Amino acid sequence: MRILIVEDNPRIAGFLQKGLREEGYVVEMAADGDTAWEKATTQGFDAAVVDVMIPGRSGIQLVRDLREGEVRLPVLMLTARDRTEDKVVGLDAGADDYLTKPFEFSELTARLRALLRRGASPGASALLKAGDVEMDPATREVRRGGKPVELTPREYAVLEYLLRNAGRPLSRAAMMEHVWGIRFDPGTNIVDVCINSLRTKLEDRDRGLIQTVRGVGYAIKPPAGEPE
Repeated sequence: MRILIVEDNPRIAGFLQKGLREEGYVVEMAADGDTAWEKATTQGFDAAVVDVMIPGRSGIQLVRDLREGEVRLPVLMLTARDRTEDKVVGLDAGADDYLTKPFEFSELTARLRALLRRGASPGASALLKAGDVEMDPATREVRRGGKPVELTPREYAVLEYLLRNAGRPLSRAAMMEHVWGIRFDPGTNIVDVCINSLRTKLEDRDRGLIQTVRGVGYAIKPPAGEPE
């Protein structure tokens, strides 16, 4: 799941970025409304966490512009204002939920999960599949052959990235930047360690599901009926 965080306070932004990445989310940051608008309208996100008081266009204006532009991105607004009138303004602008600072991180993640469940397209399958592996991003459940598979947040994020790009080779550099949010370091093997752990938990002993692409990185087998 890709989350856009729009927050200009470095301390809060860092806290949110670190916490959500540890939960297995892929996080993109924006410190002002104009940058957030550009990212939200040109990149694919599953939800956004938007502070009301940000430079450039305000959080309220950002959400209003997104809705007028028919961008159906689920939005959780953050604000230090706890008056009912302020919340009404944000919700009327098009926000899906409202959270007042200070807040517990567990509440923020619970509200995000609720938004992601509600944001799934009606009647459309939100499941990600490859072979007999299924992932439900809304509930964060993974199954292989109908049996549940318990993954760490990092393993989940790597598997989700592979599933969203099923059949396409992904480089270690791309995986490190997408999942860990860091540039590729040829001296580290954290991607390979994570892949090996995934293969063990998914019982992919013959590596027929998660395939090694020599000189590139890894790819996951596409769903049945799609070309490999």
